[in-house]
Amino acid sequence: MPPVLWAPAIIAFTLIALPVIGLGLRADWLRLPELLTSEAALDALRLSLLTASISTLLCIVFGGPLAVVLARGRLPGMRLLRSVVLLPLVLPPVVGGLALLYLLGRTGLVGRELNTWFGITLPFTTTAVILAQTFVAMPFLVVSLEGALRTAGQRYEAVAATLGASPALTFRRVTVPLVLPGVASGAVLAFARCLGEFGATIAFAGSLQGTTRTLPLLVYLERETDVDAAIALSILLVVVAIVVIAVARPRPLEGRV
Repeated sequence: MPPVLWAPAIIAFTLIALPVIGLGLRADWLRLPELLTSEAALDALRLSLLTASISTLLCIVFGGPLAVVLARGRLPGMRLLRSVVLLPLVLPPVVGGLALLYLLGRTGLVGRELNTWFGITLPFTTTAVILAQTFVAMPFLVVSLEGALRTAGQRYEAVAATLGASPALTFRRVTVPLVLPGVASGAVLAFARCLGEFGATIAFAGSLQGTTRTLPLLVYLERETDVDAAIALSILLVVVAIVVIAVARPRPLEGRV
């Protein structure tokens, strides 16, 4: 490795690590248990874990088939379809929240019909939190699973087909076992993204304690009234993120050249 790379590498690492270290130095560690077990913090934690789990499940159920279509499909316009699917990765989350609001709100294209015909109102409910999280997190699972499908290739599926296996049997017995690590990695990343979602949630679901106020929203509110509480909750989210990265990041192959 060229020695000249060390200087920018150290600067980059410092830029990432120092803010997190500064957060830890500013924290009131003696009050940390008290701050993390307050009623508001526990409500936000329970809601965050519940909604993130449901959203991740939705990402798997709907994003899994979508990833297979993107990786194996031969439809015209597939590049455009992939661009639309990956849009939430680059779109500001608050814009995604506004898009959901104007689609599913009381006066939205779909929301108006839901309210008129079924009396269903989605904005500012726990369901809205789940939809917002799913919107921003699904591309993480799709990208991870599509990459696993492309890496796995199609030779094993072709062999199974020559042996008389149907497409459904081949997918269930050959393709799925091959890409399970990609599914697991994508699900963990999607869960982490759901847990840290802020912009789309506050725009579409608001911030109601016990209903829509997740941990990131509580951090935003606490920074105005109790900085120590905001820092404590931030540290909790940092710890969760580190655990997720450790679980989701694939280990390097031993002896790789």
